[in-house]
Amino acid sequence: MPVRRAKHAGSWYSDSGSDLSRQLDNWLNQADLTHGPARAIIAPHAGYQYCGPCGGHAYRQISPVVVKRIFILGPSHHVRLSGCALSGAQKYKTPLYDLAIDTAVNSELEMTGQFEWMDLDTDENEHSIEMHLPYVAKVMENFKNQFTVVPILVGSLSPDREACYGRILSSYLADPKNLFIISSDFCHWGHRFRYTYYDRTYGNIYQSIEGLDRVGMNIIENLDPTEFTNYLKKYGNTICGRHPIGILLQAIQELLRNDSTQNATLKFLKYAQSSKCRTMNDSSVSYAAAALVLE
Repeated sequence: MPVRRAKHAGSWYSDSGSDLSRQLDNWLNQADLTHGPARAIIAPHAGYQYCGPCGGHAYRQISPVVVKRIFILGPSHHVRLSGCALSGAQKYKTPLYDLAIDTAVNSELEMTGQFEWMDLDTDENEHSIEMHLPYVAKVMENFKNQFTVVPILVGSLSPDREACYGRILSSYLADPKNLFIISSDFCHWGHRFRYTYYDRTYGNIYQSIEGLDRVGMNIIENLDPTEFTNYLKKYGNTICGRHPIGILLQAIQELLRNDSTQNATLKFLKYAQSSKCRTMNDSSVSYAAAALVLE
């Protein structure tokens, strides 16, 4: 039975279950339940010392009592994918407890002909999904044997491909028992990221970065996938989870087309930066937490 190891435990986050549990509790307790119960969240995937507190604001919106299945869509950083890939593992390990993969849903998705498979090395080397697993385990700890996860690694997609995956996943998004986690950091700024866009009308560089990110965040809140694609083309903002976000926006639009009684509201709840850039030699990564409510 293939088991995916927690390869980033002990470096990107604590490998001590008790320490990790206390840390996650602290961040969740610092956040307020203001936009829930969430049907989907957007949350970052950097080392917890940088983005852990920000992520707590998204995870605080989850109602674990209703959740039975959790889809985690993360961008592929190391392997080039033309589409989306499923995990062949049976379980994902965390320092808290193991998470069971939903093999039945994997089979359903495979039958669409649109999904490929990750090998175990690709799965374990990628951090965009793993960084959400401890938060998932913590939020769901009172229901640890009553839910499954569906990890989906997202490649570099055209808008048409994002729409294709959005249509496939919209029926799962429509089910209140399903939760979607969209894994994304926001602007990666600095020479080491080969991105130094600076609008001086905002003031300091870090203020320009936030202004740029908030333009994108507002577009995401408007649930407009075409406008989001145009924004990315115009500014080139280095949002690493842009394709998972695009899939979510397409899934929401497909859901609303099929059910005119649905009302969807997505709100960003927290924004943070790893550091405040003031000179062109500085660098930073931005983090944002959001929640989607369907009524």
